[in-house]
Amino acid sequence: MPFVQSPVQRPGRLIVVCGLPGSGKTTLARALEGRLLESKLRAIRFSPDDWLDALSINLYREDVRGKMEALQWKLAQDLLALGLTVIIEWGTWARSERDTLRLGARALGAAVELHYLAAPVDVLFDRLQRRGRENPPIERDALAQWAETFQAPTIEEMALFDEPLVSDLSQSD
Repeated sequence: MPFVQSPVQRPGRLIVVCGLPGSGKTTLARALEGRLLESKLRAIRFSPDDWLDALSINLYREDVRGKMEALQWKLAQDLLALGLTVIIEWGTWARSERDTLRLGARALGAAVELHYLAAPVDVLFDRLQRRGRENPPIERDALAQWAETFQAPTIEEMALFDEPLVSDLSQSD
């Protein structure tokens, strides 16, 4: 039987898109996915909202969302180990969440990018009202409270991530 040399496998890449609801995570993640495809690099995007919608499950079911994200992370790790690019758009509000993703991907030899999207609460609220996706709608007070608890990435944290393959694209909701 002849020896068949396997192709050199490139390391995987995890792209984490981080921000509050209405910040443009899905818009940016889709744009990055498209830009990577144009560059002959394929990416798989994981969005719990998309999966919840596909299964007709309310976006507010935090118990299901947590299970969905755990399943997506398991699949993401399998794909990263195969050398593929994965885009995660979970919001990742806490530094500990971003650390878990970064360290888990690095343990597989993958590069890791972080794209942070920020906007004032009034802008976020306006975007959420216009898109009208949430049922019941997100209230401004809840959004303001979330903005207070959100742990925005610091310069020091951003330095722990790799340079993006493609630069952030301008996005609009």
